[in-house]
Amino acid sequence: MNIKNNIKTIIFGTDTPLGKLFDIILILLISLSILVVLLDSIGEFRNKYENILNITEVILTLIFTIEYMLRIYCIKKPFNYIFSFYGIIDLLAVIPTYLSLILPGTEVLVVIRVLRVLRVFRILKLAQYINEADLLIKALVASKRKIFIFLFVVMNVVIILGSVMYLIEGEKAGFTSIPRSIYWAIVTLTTVGYGDISPETNLGQSIAAIIMIIGYCIIAVPTGIVTAEINYFTSQENKKECIKCGEKELKQTSFYCNNCGIKLI
Repeated sequence: MNIKNNIKTIIFGTDTPLGKLFDIILILLISLSILVVLLDSIGEFRNKYENILNITEVILTLIFTIEYMLRIYCIKKPFNYIFSFYGIIDLLAVIPTYLSLILPGTEVLVVIRVLRVLRVFRILKLAQYINEADLLIKALVASKRKIFIFLFVVMNVVIILGSVMYLIEGEKAGFTSIPRSIYWAIVTLTTVGYGDISPETNLGQSIAAIIMIIGYCIIAVPTGIVTAEINYFTSQENKKECIKCGEKELKQTSFYCNNCGIKLI
């Protein structure tokens, strides 16, 4: 029982020297495993150092497997961990390597090992920022109707301008159909500019310039919508409520209620 508790303290704890050392080592191993996956995707590097990459990957997979089993062993309710988000990530981090060794043709699945980078979020305890994430989600949900209307207007703009460009430029300039012209309008409006299609006439180029300017103008619209909602929810969270009269519009820095004058706790 003491061994199980010690393992749990080392793996899940961060206040002890051994727990901190465990997290540091795990971060280094995860970083190394991600580096191996990236290098393995480079053909020249893979052909030259294939054996080293494979051996390193097998060793790392064995270490992560042992860690995964220890996590299951030391907690009271293993299934809560196994079916949790990080439990599934930990499992997906090791399964592809075993599948590639057992079943031929499954080597393509090893790219899933990149998910190991998500484990760093748990190690660094980034969950402490969950309140900020909730605030952002609330702002996005509150903005969904405004953003939908904005996107609807943008879609109408690109459909109209794409159709106009189809009539002006025609097939000779690459605007072979209205959908392809709409694609060009979207690329131009977002200021991406792949260059695979471009207007040749003076009128078409003038319209393209107008679309580019519109694109720069509309970029700030969704940002402003979400920012306004974030500011609203932030202001609501920073307000106090009087326990006597129920006044809710009190600033977080207030010491006395503006309505009844009682001292705030």
